[in-house]
Amino acid sequence: MIGAPRGRAAREHREPDEHDLRLRDLVVHMAKGLVDHPEDVSVEIAEAGDGGELELRVHQDDMGHVIGKQGRTARSLRLALGAAASRIDRRMGLEIED
Repeated sequence: MIGAPRGRAAREHREPDEHDLRLRDLVVHMAKGLVDHPEDVSVEIAEAGDGGELELRVHQDDMGHVIGKQGRTARSLRLALGAAASRIDRRMGLEIED
């Protein structure tokens, strides 16, 4: 359809439900185990529901811990999140913010 919104703009805003909150808590728990400043770990729900997105923020000194060599740790975080989300028939992405 010509002129139809695409991507994130096409999705309607949804309030986070219990599953979104539990997936967020999972990422917080995993990230706090990786960093030197666990009090600075925060995860926000950018988009709720199936195909949603979480945004992870950590202390600047901990970025290397969360990303890992060649992005392996970040990939593992995304893989674990994806596995947990798939158990409830959802998809959830993870963005690591600077």
